[in-house]
Amino acid sequence: MAQTITILDKDTNFPIANVAVFNEDKTKGKVSDKNGQVDLSAFNFNDILSFSHVGFIEFEVLKRQIIDNKVFLRSSSHQLAEVFLSSSKSQETRNRIAEQIDVFSIKDIQKVSPQTSADMLAEMPGIKVQKSQFGGGSPVLRGMESNRVLLVVDGVRMNNAIYRKGHLQNSITVSPNMLDRTEVIFGPSSVIYGSDALGGVIHYYTRKPTLSNKPSVNASGLARYSSVNNEITAQAGVELSFKKIASYTSISHSKFGDLMMGKSRNHGFDDWGKVFEYSNNSDTYYGESPVVNSNPNLQKNTGFNQTDFLQKFFIPLTETTKLNVNMQYSISSDIPRFDRLTERKDGELRYAEWYYGPQKRFLLSTQLELNPNKKWMNHGLITLAYQDISESRINRKFGSLNRSYKKENVDIFSLNADFSVPLTKSKDRILSYGMEFTHNDVGSNPEGKTLAVNGNTITGYSGTFAVQSRYADGGSTYSTAATYVNYRQDISKTSTLNSGIRFTYTNLAATWLDDTFFTLPDSDINIDNSAVTATLGYVFKPFTNWQFNGVLSSGFRSPNLDDTGKVREKSGDVTVPNINLKPEYAYNAELGILKYFNEKKFYVGATMYYTLLDNYITRVAFELNGNTTMIYEGEEANIVANVNKDQAYIYGGTFDIKGTISEYFSTRASVTYTKGKAYDTKEPLSSIPPLFGKIELSHEKGRFTSSIDFKFNGRKRPEDYNISEDIDRYEETPYIPESDSYYGTPAWSTLNINTKYRLTKNFDLMVAVDNIFDIHYKEFASGISAPGRNFSFTLLGNF
Repeated sequence: MAQTITILDKDTNFPIANVAVFNEDKTKGKVSDKNGQVDLSAFNFNDILSFSHVGFIEFEVLKRQIIDNKVFLRSSSHQLAEVFLSSSKSQETRNRIAEQIDVFSIKDIQKVSPQTSADMLAEMPGIKVQKSQFGGGSPVLRGMESNRVLLVVDGVRMNNAIYRKGHLQNSITVSPNMLDRTEVIFGPSSVIYGSDALGGVIHYYTRKPTLSNKPSVNASGLARYSSVNNEITAQAGVELSFKKIASYTSISHSKFGDLMMGKSRNHGFDDWGKVFEYSNNSDTYYGESPVVNSNPNLQKNTGFNQTDFLQKFFIPLTETTKLNVNMQYSISSDIPRFDRLTERKDGELRYAEWYYGPQKRFLLSTQLELNPNKKWMNHGLITLAYQDISESRINRKFGSLNRSYKKENVDIFSLNADFSVPLTKSKDRILSYGMEFTHNDVGSNPEGKTLAVNGNTITGYSGTFAVQSRYADGGSTYSTAATYVNYRQDISKTSTLNSGIRFTYTNLAATWLDDTFFTLPDSDINIDNSAVTATLGYVFKPFTNWQFNGVLSSGFRSPNLDDTGKVREKSGDVTVPNINLKPEYAYNAELGILKYFNEKKFYVGATMYYTLLDNYITRVAFELNGNTTMIYEGEEANIVANVNKDQAYIYGGTFDIKGTISEYFSTRASVTYTKGKAYDTKEPLSSIPPLFGKIELSHEKGRFTSSIDFKFNGRKRPEDYNISEDIDRYEETPYIPESDSYYGTPAWSTLNINTKYRLTKNFDLMVAVDNIFDIHYKEFASGISAPGRNFSFTLLGNF
């Protein structure tokens, strides 16, 4: 009998690479090459072999029963993903996890072919994404966003000392084309992840290389064009696999043009969102006045470029010790701040220039994976990481030659150690424990330059002027130290208990030197905070196809430098530092239910929660040195600051269904409702989205895959806005002259189609039509209109 077999996709008859083949006790293992071939000579004639691949249903067969040296696997596209990595920082099955969770696999990512990672997150149930400009995307989980949501990439926290309250664009600095999967934990997760995880955790996992007994080279590529903004994206990856080392290299570049909004205005507001004039100023071109936009549906000053690089090495040092080296670099072009470039004062455009300078993110981490099988540790991960973050803001007003620059740089050092050990041979009792140390070093450098112009050409600079720094100009640091213990036990065959506790200490130090614009009561601060958080989760499975979940958890967020020490102007309000800010806490209770059908290939689920925010942070009118106004950048402005209030609440829920309807059809649908209000002020909370959801039907047979989905979003009424904090852009919603009021965010819905065809074993072609009826709408709290009808064409290659 021949010893080399070929593993094939049963639907397409194409070979499958990277299939793991094991004997029954997993003492021997092989992996198929890019031609789907694997040598079985190491296995005995009567061995039971298991064929395992993330994209296919696991298959078992006796070696002697393999016919014609071929093994066929069926796609697992209709199987429900059961294993999650983020809930306890180790592999865990859904039926032992009480928290609301969701995962977006590489197959899901390729299916929707998102332009940015923010667009990918918007496809996941329970997540709403806000955009101030196209080069951004701020995910909202359970009515919380920005620095109340924790972003993590490959086990390293991305949140840093200047993650701000309001809206963030940092989620796009990880390219979706480099991701293997994205996992989301909803609700406070501070026991495992520490500060900031109030609304939840978004964990990006980038692709990683695998070893091979024979030297092999695997290449992949992606090319995409989108009509709505003339996007051109190209990505290439190369995996080098050897017996003792493996490498994966990927580079991705995207070029986005100006974004076209939808033209069909079912909401009834003919001019809402249209861009009738815009600034054509640039770094080198000077224009005294705005210019007329020949197509008001084209949102000028929204395009940008981004390049992402990923390099990974995987090195097995011993049988029980493995080393992962991870290097990531992301850089953008200048990113126009669309909402500020359309801001008006006295009926005129205010800014000739307002853009983010190149956004840079560099990550270097080493991760040591330990499997010593000792009594005190069965599995462990030690992650040492360094991040270098650079961002800047540049602006100049019409009628002025003064251009201000505010540049920030953050150096972040972190050490994470996470360990777990089964307390019984059956692994029904698992103890996890760990620690975390982080240190942020922040530099904030302001600079003002007066332009020298000759006609419409900027020839250089004629002088300089003083500019207020965004953060402490004398430097600042933000450090944390934490330790935690987590215990998971199967109380019986039908129930699992999870409990955990964490202690976290934070220190913030900052020094202000320049007092040209204002003087603080104390220009040199040092703030220490600490918190104990806990979680208690219970899973009850009274019957095979029923699962009930209950969670009690607490979380906290220690004020970072942006909360405590930021200075910025927006819409006539200047935010000033408040050095007396204290941590905010969240106390959460939630109930979930899952009902499985069709041999657990289909489920219906619902989660309801209530979160109490204590000592919550909000922005209000403020006095500084007895004054409520100040002169800032030549104009009088109101003084505001972040302060602690008493208590507020957020409650809501998500209803979700997913799974196989028949052999070739599957579906997914979800609807999310959120409500939030302050107990003390009786005002609604900011960042609370209206009702939203999605219904999707998918078909897969042979080489062809297709799906159609319907997205919908309810209206956000004026009485549901927090107007005083001015985060949700209430005054940018449609204006009603008859009542001299604003309408709030109109309801909207879109219909979208995705298709994929397997051209050959190496190439897939995907064609999608989004927003088929070209509906005009804005996502809640967004400063930019959403894309209109979009045709996208994507070619995927694997070699």
